[in-house]
Amino acid sequence: MRLIIISGRSGSGKSTALHVLEDVGFNCIDNLPASMLPALVQQLQQHPEEQRFAVSIDARNTWKELTQFPDLLKSTSVPGLSCEVMFLDARSPKLIQRFSETRRKHPLSDDQTDLKTAIEHERTLLEPIADCADLVIDTTNLSLHELRDLVKQRVLGNEAPGMAIQFQSFGFKHGIPVDVDLVFDVRCLPNPYWKPHLRPYTGKDQPVIDFLSEQDDVNDMFTDIHDYLVRWIPRFEANNRSYLTVAIGCTGGQHRSVYLSERLHTAFTSGYDNVQVRHRELSKKS
Repeated sequence: MRLIIISGRSGSGKSTALHVLEDVGFNCIDNLPASMLPALVQQLQQHPEEQRFAVSIDARNTWKELTQFPDLLKSTSVPGLSCEVMFLDARSPKLIQRFSETRRKHPLSDDQTDLKTAIEHERTLLEPIADCADLVIDTTNLSLHELRDLVKQRVLGNEAPGMAIQFQSFGFKHGIPVDVDLVFDVRCLPNPYWKPHLRPYTGKDQPVIDFLSEQDDVNDMFTDIHDYLVRWIPRFEANNRSYLTVAIGCTGGQHRSVYLSERLHTAFTSGYDNVQVRHRELSKKS
């Protein structure tokens, strides 16, 4: 059996994530009181034929229930049940923008609490859940369709045995991703951008691949990152991690980071059942 607990600040996309899981066959419960989590687990044990469940737990819970979440989560440690916590969030200005556009009322706002204060207070309330998260998704720059695709990729991909590993390329000039576990900076490597004939291509195109694969520094960087991950991924896995996201960053997220993410994806696919690759800046263009 599999149980996914979805949480996050209002406006971050929790409902979208829950609807995605419902569409692919999960039995879903919205706004479950955290205190009912142990009772839910007991019910699941009595009906093992129902294999996949997802629940959302948010700030509409009482403060006491939210502070007790780490202890309540321990109730899911029962034979035959795999439980994961997914936490969605976005930067506060983006959340304010989303509420302004939809004209929805924030669940924590009232005559005495404005929207900005409510959003920041919600962050504090949900810290006990965020600290327990197996997977954090930053939805600040994701469209609705991109969020749906990402949830499907990460969650359904993790139905394969073992930990889900994702390599993600990004550009530092667009900001460091906050929903990753490890970040490697490859801006010191030779940059195809400064070769006019290579500039229009990306790290997935053969001209750039040929150029970078001939650079000793690039090959040394690949070897160092690869060997580091070979040594430490088993430690993450032994710590009961369900997801590991490795970010590779260059200046614009077009060439070096894309090339190395693709190469690492290929290298680890042979040893792990669930290895994914995502190119943050390239997805913005598609």
